[in-house]
Amino acid sequence: MSALARSNRVRRTWWTSAVDAAGCSAYTVYNRMMLPAAFAGTDVDAAHLKRAVQVWDVACERQVEITGPDADTLMQMLTPRDLSAIKPDQCMYVPICNRSGGMLNDPVAFKPRPDTWWVSLADGELRLWIEGMAEAGGYGVTVFEADVQPLAIQGPKSDELAARVFGDAVRDLRFFRWGRFPFRGTEMIVSRSGYSKQGGFEIYVERQELAAPLWNALFDAGADLDVRAGCPNLVERIEGGMLSYGNDMSDVDTPFEVGLDKYVQRFDCIGGAALEAHVSDRRLMAVEMEGPVPVCDRAWPITEGDTRLGVVTSAAWSQEFGCGVAIGMIDRRWDAGTEVVVHTQDGPKRARLRETFWR
Repeated sequence: MSALARSNRVRRTWWTSAVDAAGCSAYTVYNRMMLPAAFAGTDVDAAHLKRAVQVWDVACERQVEITGPDADTLMQMLTPRDLSAIKPDQCMYVPICNRSGGMLNDPVAFKPRPDTWWVSLADGELRLWIEGMAEAGGYGVTVFEADVQPLAIQGPKSDELAARVFGDAVRDLRFFRWGRFPFRGTEMIVSRSGYSKQGGFEIYVERQELAAPLWNALFDAGADLDVRAGCPNLVERIEGGMLSYGNDMSDVDTPFEVGLDKYVQRFDCIGGAALEAHVSDRRLMAVEMEGPVPVCDRAWPITEGDTRLGVVTSAAWSQEFGCGVAIGMIDRRWDAGTEVVVHTQDGPKRARLRETFWR
């Protein structure tokens, strides 16, 4: 496998040197920023994530700040999810759609202060879209990329590690809620969220001079918890049915096709008319495959006999479940239990459609 060529065009994070020192063996590029992709290996990393605790450099989750008197109005115009009842300490998963109802991004958004939203991006240039909509609509807002870099704590021992660094009150955070917690004479925003099914927190670091002290504090406090540097894990996320924008969905897919229909709650938004009229004939499903499973770096056609019924969008081998785990975009005429063939670059693989994911 070729190495990633580093340059100023691919931005480092406040923790890149620490991640290198921790033994990162692979990076990918996400929002033009370096995102760790593996340490000891995907399988080893997944097994550790499921039993202990990891610290993830997820600074690539760029924060688009929308601030000004029209921030709430613009934010509601961007998503079909109803934001009117958001609690002051609530994070919200918000599909962002284009005028055709296609998914432009699937960020998490919250309000760190009145008249201000942070939109925590999946991979993509959503900031430019928001800036354009703000300018075209004459909204009284300023839109920019905030100088904020998130660090995540993930794994079953996350509560214990977070409590040792931020105090026991952090244990009381509910899922998709956030609060301000003390650290080194200041406060940090911590939310109970993250890109794994193992549970954990995301810490929004707003000052670079606090980045290294936070990293060191987490590793010092978690030595007896077997804390390690980690990263979003391909195997674990597929087992849990966690979607990756750019892999499992793009701007040709609507929320109804990627399992986000419960967040389509109002139609007075960009793409609302298209969403209201849309009839979905596809859906994302779990696909169980025989092994070995090659690197899924392209869409793999799925067939039953001579009929093509969809594509696999993400796949990996699961040591825990003893099978290939995959996500597929499937024609709704086919049901769970259907025996199919997945056509990989290494040849055809027997597979079966599943109604649910593995965790």
